[in-house]
Amino acid sequence: MKIISFILLSLFLNQAYSQDLTIPTFLEKWENSKTYLLEVAQAMPLEQYDYKPTSREMTFVEQLKHIQQNMEWLGSTYFNFIKPDGTTEESKDLKSQTILELSNAFDLVGQAIKNATPEDLKTKVDFFAGEKTKFQILNLLQDHVTHHRGQLIVYLNLNNIEPPKYTGW
Repeated sequence: MKIISFILLSLFLNQAYSQDLTIPTFLEKWENSKTYLLEVAQAMPLEQYDYKPTSREMTFVEQLKHIQQNMEWLGSTYFNFIKPDGTTEESKDLKSQTILELSNAFDLVGQAIKNATPEDLKTKVDFFAGEKTKFQILNLLQDHVTHHRGQLIVYLNLNNIEPPKYTGW
C-alpha cells in the first residue's frame, strides 16, 4: 500500500511541477511592461508629446501610438483580441487619451492571452516574416514594446527628464 501511495504521490507531484508556466509568466511580465511604459508616457510633459530627436524619427506620441497599434494588430490577428471600436471615453488632452488607449490595449491583449492555452501557443501561423508559432508572436509582442520603450527613454533623457525607475522584475 505504501508503494502505491508513493507512486500516486509522485505522479501528482510530477504533474503539479510540470504545469506550463508560459502564459502566467508572460502575463506577469506583460503587466510589469504596462506599468513601466505608462510611467514613461506619464513622465513626458504634454507640451513635449510632439518631440522627436531627428526628422526621420517618430514623435513621442507617434511612438506610443505605434506600440498600441502593434499590440492591437498582433492581438487581433493571432489571439482573438477584440479591437476597440474607437468609442472609448474621451480624455481632456492628447496625453491622457494616449495613456488611456495604451492602457486599454495592454489590458485587452492580456485578457486574450489569459484565454489562450499552452496548446494554442504551439500553433503555427502565417506571419509576414515567415511561419511562426503563437509563442513566437508572444515574444514579439513583448520585444516590440521593449524596443520602442527604450527609444522613448532616450527621448526623455534628451529633454533632461529623468526616466522612471525600471519596473520589470
